[in-house]
Amino acid sequence: TADFDRAAKDVRKLKARPDDGELKELYGLYKQAIVGDINIACPGMLDLKGKAKWEAWNLKKGLSTEDAMSAYISKAKELIEKYGI
Repeated sequence: TADFDRAAKDVRKLKARPDDGELKELYGLYKQAIVGDINIACPGMLDLKGKAKWEAWNLKKGLSTEDAMSAYISKAKELIEKYGI
């Protein structure tokens, strides 16, 4: 949707970097909204960043595209209010 696309663009313009928890939440919701349920194997133990991203996405498993988009938009708005753009 247009709101989702706008939120995805705006959140990239934040004045400060969100913390890791906020970034993982955004990532998981984004992947769930775009792709749906996780469809890749969990990366190996040494790929810490890949594993964190995989876990963030996996936590959103079962969420509908619409619900994931709505949650993403809400989280993006929250971060924009917190950090500014």
